[in-house]
Amino acid sequence: MNPIDFRAAARGQISDKYQYYGLDILPDDAAPSSSCSREPVVGMKIRVALVSALLAVSGCTTMGKGGPGSPATPVSTLPSGGKVSTSIVSAMNGGLIGGSIGSGLSDAEKRKGLEAEYKALEYNTSGQKVTWKGDSANHYGEVVAAQPYRVGSQDCRQYTHTVYTGGAGTTARGTACRNADGSWTPLT
Repeated sequence: MNPIDFRAAARGQISDKYQYYGLDILPDDAAPSSSCSREPVVGMKIRVALVSALLAVSGCTTMGKGGPGSPATPVSTLPSGGKVSTSIVSAMNGGLIGGSIGSGLSDAEKRKGLEAEYKALEYNTSGQKVTWKGDSANHYGEVVAAQPYRVGSQDCRQYTHTVYTGGAGTTARGTACRNADGSWTPLT
């Protein structure tokens, strides 16, 4: 063993021979044995680089650009006029407002609440409120969708819908997943 080689290695100057053979300390005149080869190490470096690149491109768990604290970008832009098509809203099967929190509301108010659910899921960033007002001054509500996440090939979001009737608020929580046609299906 040559003590100079150890000092060079300590300063980060590792010769080509030491870099590829790990912890084996070979004298300068030693030839690698037939069992030592550069291919496995080079192949491993290629695999690690490929996996790293795929993870960087895939976006792993959320649709946002950063971690859990960063807001997600909206899936698409709101159509002109702000109206949601009847077929998309009817695909939501009543949503959360179709349950007990919607009792006491007119059909028109339920439709407004369902449109608010769709808009929160489809267009808004995490934590942003979508509000709606009913025909009666004391009937209104708000929908808040959480950070989007992926389940298989579908984008899903948890969300809450709070309905106020006469000052008292009732909140329901649910999860919905986006279909290929742009509609959202609540999970039961």
